[in-house]
Amino acid sequence: MSTSAVTANPQTRILEPAEWAAAGIPLLRNPREVVSGLHSRHRPRPATAVVAVLDPDERLRASASFTRRPAPADGWVFRNALLAQLRRVIPHDLRRRTPVRTAVLLYCREGDTRWTEEDGAWMWGLRDACTLHGLRCGAYITLTRDGWQVLGEGRGGRRPSADSRPEPLDSVAGVDVVQPRTGGVASEVLRRAAAR
Repeated sequence: MSTSAVTANPQTRILEPAEWAAAGIPLLRNPREVVSGLHSRHRPRPATAVVAVLDPDERLRASASFTRRPAPADGWVFRNALLAQLRRVIPHDLRRRTPVRTAVLLYCREGDTRWTEEDGAWMWGLRDACTLHGLRCGAYITLTRDGWQVLGEGRGGRRPSADSRPEPLDSVAGVDVVQPRTGGVASEVLRRAAAR
């Protein structure tokens, strides 16, 4: 399909659940810890996206949250928004032969945990942003009032949810506190540079 055809039809910039499952997205060892840590750090409300970068041991290296603007779901627009946030919080890994760090996306939204076309656009955007930033594409997680769901894996839980109170960060296992939240967590590299 030509680029102009894709640009003319934003609906082609979504991933169906079967495409996502076939893409070989790495499984999170402990998705509940990742979700709880991001929920505590960013306190997402509906229409909030949280993109996070994990190291090979699944420790949080950087994260940022932002609110989705009201507009039709478009993977290209979502890709650009995710890429802008990644560039803001962590250097790219484009010089590596194979990606070492993994980006995951937590999206807080209304509705139930079933896949929607909006989810498909976020999946397309996450996959493309990871490629352009030299990261492995990781899990796409929805957070609703019913709880959280790792789409394509069938793993989920009731807590945290879009309505639940965040746990204190120091009680969330598996999450390294890199810097207090200031709209996004600075990477270890940026933290060391600031300390000089």
